[in-house]
Amino acid sequence: MSIDPPMEAFFCLARCRFSRLMVVMQLVMGVFVICISMANLHRFYTTDSFLPGLDDSANCARLHTVAAADGYAGFDIRALADRVDDVLVQLAELQDKLEATALKIGKKTKKKGKAHGKQENMTLPEFRRFLEDEVIHPLYGAHISLRLIRIPRPDPDGGGGDDDAPVVDPLVNFFMAEETRKYVTTKGNREGRPNVYGTNRTYGSIGHACVLMRRELDEYMSYDVGSYCPDDWDLGQRLMLGGCDPLPRRRCLARASKLFQRPLPINESLWRLPDDGNVRWSRYHCRGYRCLSARNPRPGYSRCVGCFDMDREKRRWVNDTSRNASLADFRIDEVLAVKPGEVRIGVDVSVGTGSFAARMRERGVTIVSAALNLGAPFAETVALRGLVPLYATMSQRLPFFDNTMDMVHTAGFFEGWVDLQLLDFVLFDWDRVLRPGGLLWVDRFACARRDLDDYMYMFLQFRYKKHRWVVSFKSKDEVYLSALLEKPPRS
Repeated sequence: MSIDPPMEAFFCLARCRFSRLMVVMQLVMGVFVICISMANLHRFYTTDSFLPGLDDSANCARLHTVAAADGYAGFDIRALADRVDDVLVQLAELQDKLEATALKIGKKTKKKGKAHGKQENMTLPEFRRFLEDEVIHPLYGAHISLRLIRIPRPDPDGGGGDDDAPVVDPLVNFFMAEETRKYVTTKGNREGRPNVYGTNRTYGSIGHACVLMRRELDEYMSYDVGSYCPDDWDLGQRLMLGGCDPLPRRRCLARASKLFQRPLPINESLWRLPDDGNVRWSRYHCRGYRCLSARNPRPGYSRCVGCFDMDREKRRWVNDTSRNASLADFRIDEVLAVKPGEVRIGVDVSVGTGSFAARMRERGVTIVSAALNLGAPFAETVALRGLVPLYATMSQRLPFFDNTMDMVHTAGFFEGWVDLQLLDFVLFDWDRVLRPGGLLWVDRFACARRDLDDYMYMFLQFRYKKHRWVVSFKSKDEVYLSALLEKPPRS
């Protein structure tokens, strides 16, 4: 098929314009990379690193931190250099991509000149898509990366002295993911107005171990803003368990199961397993609640075996006549009779599906259940049963105010593996949230016989009133400790 001369001239003009555009963009990228490289070299040579005294520790420290006399003590120059290097890598990748595209266009043009076949030209929508995906988005990422590089400045509200603290936390230059850096950046109030807490700025908090898990956190915070979140809740939980707790907030939409159905009414949901379609099973070994049965030798989790068998759960903390019952098993009615009418709210720090909270709800007591998805959907199951799950690790301070809880219950959580100092911090936090006269219910705390004295001291150091205290054998070398303790008044 022949092509009219005017159309052929038009196609030739379009190809020429596109090729010229590629050349101009390559030149701009090259000049940009050269300027940033020269700035880095200037910063490097001004450190006097090639002068005598290179082995001096003071000179070495100057390479990575700013002197305290300047008011920027602790500012990490190395993290800033890494951030600039990341921008250079993005620009270099963009330049390589543009060069490869221009080379590909040149080869196609030569082939078309030899073969007089059908003309293949980039349409306007294709050209627009190419610019957005291959040029504009990489340039935007590099632009944002440069704008987010923060050099600390003296606090304008600090009085202008030598001891002024930097406005920007140096940690902002440590992370690579754009969303992480935006989250940890201090947010000043609009027009300098104080917020509801009476402060002029707001700080986004993350766990200190996030610095040690920078790669995982950057992966967690790499997503499309306003779009669906990646299906990576297990990565977030792994960060939490690694000490990166609290996690930063994300600006994406949490995914739900495609088969989600309306939950059961509260009078039916307490002692029935939820529908399989209400849980996202992609990150679990099992793909349904039937697989989580205690009769399955490989359910994908090892803690709280039998927690998903509702027939078994119904017998707990009531008149259990099974052969496994022992003196260490306290009944709920006996415990509530110690403080009749006074136990109204509490927290359950256990590994389970919320059965303790369900039993207490039947008796008019509201219990918040700590729940992590340790190989099975514990948190989802607690919520689908109509109860309140608290998705938090033991590394985190309980999010309750002092002297507010009527009861703290724990079962199957520590099991004798916990470090004594860690247990000490946890117990003092529980003591903090318990009100005077509140009850601490230690439910079948398992440990080795040789460690029993150490663990007993950890509980007895608070001088709680002992309503019940039972030690029974679990095996030849292990014991159970169950106790019901009352916090004394302190003023």
